[in-house]
Amino acid sequence: MATARLPIVQTIKKYSKQLFGFIRQRVSSDEDAEDILQDVWYQLSSQPEVEAIEQVGSWLYRVARNRIVDTYRKQRPETLEDYGYEDEDGEIVFKDLLLADDGTPESDYLRELFWQQLMEALDELPENQRQVFVWNELEDETFQEIADRTGENIKTLISRKRYAVQHLRKRLAGLYQDLLID
Repeated sequence: MATARLPIVQTIKKYSKQLFGFIRQRVSSDEDAEDILQDVWYQLSSQPEVEAIEQVGSWLYRVARNRIVDTYRKQRPETLEDYGYEDEDGEIVFKDLLLADDGTPESDYLRELFWQQLMEALDELPENQRQVFVWNELEDETFQEIADRTGENIKTLISRKRYAVQHLRKRLAGLYQDLLID
């Protein structure tokens, strides 16, 4: 039995720091990251044959990603800000609101209202700006994928998206303020 524990101890020593950093980037606090990391180690220790896992690193990261998703599913955002997060430019991103489906009437209403306003704002954009924004933000395509599809220069695509984002920020600022005040 002591020999079965040895690979787990070595795995924990090898992956703890990296895995914690990976998790911490995706959750709101150190405590949440520590809890998820403990869940990952528990699941590893619960495996009947740890040695049978071919790619231990990949397995650990997959379990961590699943635990992160589970954590977000269990949480119930209380305000509009709870659905968003701050990006590297300090802007609040509401992609989670647009894609949330927790089934509460409040979130359904907010999502429907936000989608309606977003679609109206997108319709006001020139076609090329709208397409780049939709492909990159809503369909998660990289600029390289879009460039390969359209034959456009990546810098041109980035510029088009920037103009689209500026327009959307201005256009949706009122909605954002209204929803945060309520």
